[in-house]
Amino acid sequence: MFTGSMVALVTPMKNGKVDEPRIPELVEFQLTRGTDVICPCGCTGEAATLTHDEQVRIIQMVVETVNGRAKVVAGTGSNSTEEALHLTRRAKNVGADGALMITPYYNKPTQRGLKVHYEKIAAAVDLPIMLYNVPSRTGVNMLPETVVELSKIDNIVAIKEASGSIDQVSAILSMCDITVLSGDDSLTLPMLAVGAKGVVSVAANAAPTEVSALIDSFNRCNMEEAQSIHFQLLPLFKALFCETNPIPIKRALSMMGLIENELRLPLVPLSPEHEPRLRAVLEKLGLLETV
Repeated sequence: MFTGSMVALVTPMKNGKVDEPRIPELVEFQLTRGTDVICPCGCTGEAATLTHDEQVRIIQMVVETVNGRAKVVAGTGSNSTEEALHLTRRAKNVGADGALMITPYYNKPTQRGLKVHYEKIAAAVDLPIMLYNVPSRTGVNMLPETVVELSKIDNIVAIKEASGSIDQVSAILSMCDITVLSGDDSLTLPMLAVGAKGVVSVAANAAPTEVSALIDSFNRCNMEEAQSIHFQLLPLFKALFCETNPIPIKRALSMMGLIENELRLPLVPLSPEHEPRLRAVLEKLGLLETV
């Protein structure tokens, strides 16, 4: 259901508030450049510092702007099962096509706890769910065996895998047929090679055409072209993680004139020493000339 080039959409901020007029502009920027799925309010969207009302309002605005032209998979995860359930219900009510649900963070549940967490939400809300495994941010790794058990639930349809391990992706795909999406831009091509169906991309915020072209070239079995795009984008993939995501991508988008360079504390703007590298990468890709 959810495949292709999927953007982990940033949340534009201005003067401490969500910059709502920018949201439709960002969505249109994606839709006119080949993005298949919009994913608001994930880690890149700074969901951890959004109020619930802000989060639902953003999801609603994205759904209204998309207006059926693409799928919307909204971030609704939390380290509290009841809170995640509440957000998932509200996302469904405003028209989201699916929920992107990060593993509970900080409290470090066991594999059994993870299973019960997702089972409860999947049973309570009739909405397709994309699991999200990113142990570097949550402190817990959802093991392939747990993914296999959860994949047996009808409305758990995909996983965004950001463990950084091709072996883990291979293990998941060798044991079940859940849709796997790359959660690491730089591992998208290797993950496609072992059976992933796309990427939930940070880089697509700035380079939607190019990320979409990478997926398309692979799907057309043009490996030479896919490799060429991968190597072309690799410096961008790396530059966007020179500091904690979404700090670099928000600075990149501000350089492109798409948003203000503003984040919510405790995140702060990109350190000055990293700016030349980021600007040079954007210039080489011609991204400062596309908007």
